[in-house]
Amino acid sequence: MTETSTDPENNIAKYPDLAGKVAVVTGGSRGIGAATAGALAVNGAAVVVVGRDQAAITATVQAISGRGATVLGVQADCTDEDDLKALAGTVEERLSRVDILATFAGGNGMPVPTNTETAGHWREVIESDLTSTFLTISTFLPSMLSQRSGVIITMSSAAARQPAKSSAAYAAAKAGVIAFTRHLASEFAKDGIRVNCLAPSAIENDKMRTWVSEDDRNTLASAFPLGRLGQPEDIANASLFLASSASSWITGVTLDVAGGKIMV
Repeated sequence: MTETSTDPENNIAKYPDLAGKVAVVTGGSRGIGAATAGALAVNGAAVVVVGRDQAAITATVQAISGRGATVLGVQADCTDEDDLKALAGTVEERLSRVDILATFAGGNGMPVPTNTETAGHWREVIESDLTSTFLTISTFLPSMLSQRSGVIITMSSAAARQPAKSSAAYAAAKAGVIAFTRHLASEFAKDGIRVNCLAPSAIENDKMRTWVSEDDRNTLASAFPLGRLGQPEDIANASLFLASSASSWITGVTLDVAGGKIMV
């Protein structure tokens, strides 16, 4: 059985079996992705931070490497197949293998009334939140199949679980991620690959703090049974569990990290 403890300084769970693993985190330069990359590094994994903003990548890499971790920053657009092929080549050259793939790029969930939705915006959201997940996984899946092991963690949203204020395009894209996750989990379980999904609700990150006032955030927090907003570290800890052997008999699951708002 895997032993688990919690780092009292930063509330990050510890899973000893993650030490020495190689993890790729897309959308890893900010928010949930950055918190997850940092948590994996705290657990001794070598981490590849993938994002589109080089300045944000650099800042996250510096923060993680300051803890003595092995970390690599790579600029890539996860909707671009050439960028992803280059990313895979860099990872193979520098770190040889990928044990954990967290496909967290996306998050285009701003509210848009469906009666004003445009075909262009619909396609943009599907591309950034669903197609990017498919392209990223299809890029790294062959190497996981050849080594007959691997963990994939996808990113959905509470918007895919019940109606929310985000756009219909975002809800559809994130529901697609859940269905895609289940399909992959069933298809590749025999090959030693586990695939699970996270579905966060309201996470207090820089974007939320920019767009939502403190008073409105407090009002929103009171609507959750657990009485607070989620933090990036809440999702990071859930990611660690799904990445570790503590969840070795779990695949095809969507884990709602939603403060009690989603009970399925």
